[in-house]
Amino acid sequence: MEKRRNTAGYDTGYKRWTATHVGALPPRPSPYTDPAQPGLQLLVRDRKNAAPSRTWVMRYEFQGTEERFVVGHFPETALEAARRAVQGLREDAAKGINPKNARPQRRRVAAAVVVAPNASSPHSIESVAADFMSRFVTPHRKRPEYVQRIIDTDILKVWRGRDARTIRPVEVINLLDGIADRGSPTMANRTAAILTQLFKYAVHRQLVEVSPVQLLFRPGGPEKPRDRSLSDVELASLLKCIDDVMIRARTTVHVIRIALYTACRRSELCLAKWSELRLDGDSPLWRIPPANSKTGIEYLIPLVPAAVKEFRKLKDHAGRSAFVIPNAAADGPIEPRLITRSIARHLETLAEHGVQAFTLHDLRRTVRTGLARLRVQPHIAERVLNHAQPGIAAVYDVHAYQEEKRDALDKWAAHLEALKTAKLS
Repeated sequence: MEKRRNTAGYDTGYKRWTATHVGALPPRPSPYTDPAQPGLQLLVRDRKNAAPSRTWVMRYEFQGTEERFVVGHFPETALEAARRAVQGLREDAAKGINPKNARPQRRRVAAAVVVAPNASSPHSIESVAADFMSRFVTPHRKRPEYVQRIIDTDILKVWRGRDARTIRPVEVINLLDGIADRGSPTMANRTAAILTQLFKYAVHRQLVEVSPVQLLFRPGGPEKPRDRSLSDVELASLLKCIDDVMIRARTTVHVIRIALYTACRRSELCLAKWSELRLDGDSPLWRIPPANSKTGIEYLIPLVPAAVKEFRKLKDHAGRSAFVIPNAAADGPIEPRLITRSIARHLETLAEHGVQAFTLHDLRRTVRTGLARLRVQPHIAERVLNHAQPGIAAVYDVHAYQEEKRDALDKWAAHLEALKTAKLS
């Protein structure tokens, strides 16, 4: 209990803390110490033209070093809430967990010393994530950079400096709700899946005892499969207006046309190198290596003359770069998201021409739907899109179907050319 002082400044007794008492304590250089909760202190400081600030600080000793940790601010953090917080932090310390890594970092306040988190600890969320990436994700996933981006953007941005053992289920829910609330429900579901794997890995490696990911439902809700396919009217309008609408995004124009003429995936085109393309001769071809193919096997795309024309235009832009669509430095491939953003920036103007919102992947669905309308056999149309074959066909049918795919794409290209001059309503 705090000792009472007489007018001469001598101790006269003890006083039990209450919310009223805490709110009335006058400013002074040294902190007040809570008589009921060991380690809880209150810093009261003067502020110009405002009431004094009151900051809760935990004072503790860990591995022989005395440290302080900001717990909150009164009255936003009430007396009993501060006591409970400190009690929980003391329990963490008893388990060998430094309290400064057990709660989100707070801003430096007054004389409180907030020590930088120890990210090198094997139990820090940074170390756990790095181990997860190197031992589990990178060896087993084709696109480990996708997982790394989620970890950096949506996980470490919130929990950087935390001891993974102290992350609670409610914090997982709050993190995922924040992603969903910003208008990204699908990304909330993807992040939930990564978090599930991350903490499952941490349990396996005995870096945490239990996983805080205890979700009963998808945080972003059920995901409906996209069924967007451009109609012939939209395709005709798109092919006629795209040069004018995207006059300042020429690369995006070529990408859209190549996607329509080849049904390729966004990643396949963005990772393509000129060494994988044969544009001359009677049978132009695009070889997609296993590393760039979603199915993990080499895939050959026959190139129709219209596709060859678009690739040659990209070659003029690429210069000496080894990549079909190089990045700004010309030393690597373009980031696929830049293409997506470029299309998104023009959707409003395209809508004025009768083309409703679409993604690059919707063009693959458009091609598949168009091939069906042109009476291309389903097993050929599926191979045009490089879809994995089901069941026994995937094991025994190793025929490449190159001529059949070329015929299908020729028929589709002729249909697109006809749309450019057709009068549709």
